[in-house]
Amino acid sequence: MDQATIDRLRVEDIPIQGHFINGSSQAAADGGLLDVVSPIDGTLLTRIADGTAEDIDRAVANARVAFEDGRWSRMAPSGRKKILLKLADLIEERALEIAVLGVRDNGTEIGMALKAEAMSAAGTFRYYGETIDKIYGDIAPTAADVLGLVHHAPVGVVGAIVPWNFPLMIGAWKIAPALAAGNSLVLKPAESASLSLLKIAALASEAGLPDGVFNVVTGKGSVVGEALGLSMDVDVLAFTGSGRTGRRLLEYAARSNLKRCYLELGGKSPNIVFADAPDLAQAAKVSASAIFRNSGQVCVAGSRLLVQEDIHDDFVAEVCRHARENRVGDPLNLDTQVGAVHSLTELEANLKFVRAAETEGAECRIGGQRILTETGGYYMAPTVMTGVKSADNLFQKEVFGPVLAVTPFKDEADAVALANATVYGLSAGVWTSNLSKAHRMIAAIRSGVVHVNTYGGADLTVPLGGVKQSGNGHDKSLHALEKYIDLKTAWIQL
Repeated sequence: MDQATIDRLRVEDIPIQGHFINGSSQAAADGGLLDVVSPIDGTLLTRIADGTAEDIDRAVANARVAFEDGRWSRMAPSGRKKILLKLADLIEERALEIAVLGVRDNGTEIGMALKAEAMSAAGTFRYYGETIDKIYGDIAPTAADVLGLVHHAPVGVVGAIVPWNFPLMIGAWKIAPALAAGNSLVLKPAESASLSLLKIAALASEAGLPDGVFNVVTGKGSVVGEALGLSMDVDVLAFTGSGRTGRRLLEYAARSNLKRCYLELGGKSPNIVFADAPDLAQAAKVSASAIFRNSGQVCVAGSRLLVQEDIHDDFVAEVCRHARENRVGDPLNLDTQVGAVHSLTELEANLKFVRAAETEGAECRIGGQRILTETGGYYMAPTVMTGVKSADNLFQKEVFGPVLAVTPFKDEADAVALANATVYGLSAGVWTSNLSKAHRMIAAIRSGVVHVNTYGGADLTVPLGGVKQSGNGHDKSLHALEKYIDLKTAWIQL
């Protein structure tokens, strides 16, 4: 990866993008288009098809035909594996091109985008491609004159809706296991971050995926997302996004065909630092990264920093130092450490949270303002707020921006109470040298993931999913396949 190549890719024209349905690019049914504005400089990047319910119906119908005729669903697992591995190779070969395209669309810093988007997606398709011919059914422990078999069958047509913060990584977490299991798929990307996923759909076709198996319909969530949720011919819906939208999707499932819904709904994750942490300097550095990478636009971001009273002041000062040293700027410059906020709407919402927190008594220790306005882009200074109380909005609500809420705690019991004092339960971190304390905290914190003496970095071998209002179901690991497989019992009298 070199700056000259990135600079060449960043100025390439992006043609108007249609849906990807049944193996080809298609315009919206009514010809509608949506503007795509780059958060890097606030300029028009391209236009994409503004989907309609008719477009969703067309994509779902093609997915159903492809599933029922068996072109993919009845292909031998070894055949599906070969195609998914080829897709992984194609993504890897074009990783920088895909990463730059995504950065122009959503503002993630290029170093992170290359690793967490393009290369991560390649790894995900490779993981599930390698997995699918190694998953066995079961033989039940029955009487001697009966044979009980448990088959794994694909569910049918999967609908997936993914967010704008890591569209390709999160998209691959849903696309790859759904396809590996033999399903057909209709994907609805965020309207403000669709370009990289449209590219992946075209590459999947190039890799040999049969037409109609993987379809992408772009457009507004209130139209395209609703139509996908209400479809009578979608069997499973997988979603990552806000709790508000997740509730609507559950309602749509109830109003339609009772499709299964798997929802990852974000979090307000506690990062808990005890005075006996093995390396407080490292803990401060990682704690800053845990909230400020990708401008805080990470579902598992350590957005609540809980620090033991004995070390609070010194530790916060060190976190502020790292925040101050972060280089915020053009996400396509290699020396940038923190890129753009995704949109002007998101930026304004972040700033509103800061001002509201100040009225509730919190102190803005660093940041709290929009920066680099001369670029026309959407940038915010890494922000640290201290004196945040458990009842405050900044403690309770997901900001989804580079804003850290800091709260002191007295002891282990106080830390657990504060950690569990929100409606969310997606991720958490614990820093301590005491092994027994670490295990007690893991058991006590209500969260789908608990990091110990680190934050982030969990790979595909382990699941990611939440509890409470962070949702249900799991992405990543072999457990992700469970969402896209039906268990079918064969009870055979011998």
